[in-house]
Amino acid sequence: MTARTLALAGTGDLRALPALHSLATHGGLPYSRPKARVMAALPPAELAAVMRTQLRRDGDRYHGNTTALEVLALCGADAALAVDDVAMRLDTQYAYDAMRVLGRIGPPAAATADRLAAYATGRGKGARGCYPRRAAWAHWKVTGDPTLALDVCGAAVRSGTASHGLPFLADLGPLAAAHATPVRRLMDAPGAWTRTYAAHAYWRITGDPESAVPVLLAEVDPAWDGNPALPVREAVRILGEIGAPAVSAAPLLRRILAQEERLGRPWDGVRILADQAYVRTLTEALEGIDGWGK
Repeated sequence: MTARTLALAGTGDLRALPALHSLATHGGLPYSRPKARVMAALPPAELAAVMRTQLRRDGDRYHGNTTALEVLALCGADAALAVDDVAMRLDTQYAYDAMRVLGRIGPPAAATADRLAAYATGRGKGARGCYPRRAAWAHWKVTGDPTLALDVCGAAVRSGTASHGLPFLADLGPLAAAHATPVRRLMDAPGAWTRTYAAHAYWRITGDPESAVPVLLAEVDPAWDGNPALPVREAVRILGEIGAPAVSAAPLLRRILAQEERLGRPWDGVRILADQAYVRTLTEALEGIDGWGK
């Protein structure tokens, strides 16, 4: 993939689309998740069509599947045109990513509900690890019935495998009110991602930002270099989602945004684009908090 095409895609320039279609047809789309996410700046419907072409061309090859599924999940409901192609991956090593796509698509993927339920209850082919939580969440998203997701993800939080259940309970919001107490306890967990996910879930479940905001703000390191092992960008995004009650975060976010250089990691040739994506996250968060930039 040419640097010019990736740069155009990363800025949402529609001139990147013909080149992406060609690369999807003949091979050459980026084979890394960070580069795949750069393309998400393009309109989701057009991008989903490119990724469906990639899935149909790439068969069982690892990189093409992970790239396409990563982007399709970001396309949300606009990825509905690829439901059948994604569902074909449920019995493969790409099942976890496929479940994420199907859940993001929602009701147009309802035909996959029985297969997702099988994974959620441990009956799916190769079901293991955190697959049941993802599958239960996806089952809720495609059917509208939260029962399975509440049972499976709530049990995960209570059992100590919290990081695999918290994001899904956050999505369930007030429906997960019965699990608020164990979620609150996990805001003091030793892992940064667990604390971040717990703060998000607690706020989404209870509507109470007072406990969540300090936890999230503590994860926003102004010296963060872009290391994906740390939840800095996710914490910024959630603070923006909370909005006005997170106003105490605004000065720090503005200070980070004003830095001449934010991300110092090499990022395999896409550091500038990664930095631009972080700038968008910071800007959107500040807009959500106090309308900055509007």
